[in-house]
Amino acid sequence: MILSSMKKNGLILTAFALATTGSVALVQTFTAPEIAKQEQRHLMRVLTQVIPQAQYDNELYLDCTVSSAPELGPNGPHVIYRARLQDTPVALLVQHITPRGYSGNIDILSAVYNNGEIAGVRVTRHEETPGLGDKVELAKSDWITRFSGTAVTQEKDPAFNVQKDGGQFDQFTGATITPRAVVQSVNAAAWYARSNFDTLFAAPNHCEEAIDE
Repeated sequence: MILSSMKKNGLILTAFALATTGSVALVQTFTAPEIAKQEQRHLMRVLTQVIPQAQYDNELYLDCTVSSAPELGPNGPHVIYRARLQDTPVALLVQHITPRGYSGNIDILSAVYNNGEIAGVRVTRHEETPGLGDKVELAKSDWITRFSGTAVTQEKDPAFNVQKDGGQFDQFTGATITPRAVVQSVNAAAWYARSNFDTLFAAPNHCEEAIDE
């Protein structure tokens, strides 16, 4: 009697697990294309923030290569988008990460011309302290816009430091670690982009458009 009841309950639980798993898989299958398209729209909004739209005429999110260069930080490979105007290379939009934030990794996107000049920079993800380190985020302050128009001239450019370390960028009161990490990471990524500009533009394309199914 007990054995029969256990067998019956086991079959019910198995059927329930199969039905639940199947439902989750079905929902994932139907929603995956829309999620991918939403992610591409968000990516496009971020990309257009770091370089003026008048300077390129290609779809940035459809033209990219990848790199695992240590200058771009951990968790690679990192995506590098390519801005072109009438098929002529204009700038590289480099995704890079610094692990030196006060609360861990900080994800950054930097747009760099072939002479090392920076078109724009945005922090795309971080977990820095609210009210202190989060001022690297555009929604909190305009500090990140001060990279625009500056230029990296060497691998460890002395100008690419916070003022406390002799550089040109403000540090935040009580939160020097975060801006220092961002500035040094932008220096490394921009120098990498400048030094490998032609090679990165000549590399195969790794981006494609999300499609409806």
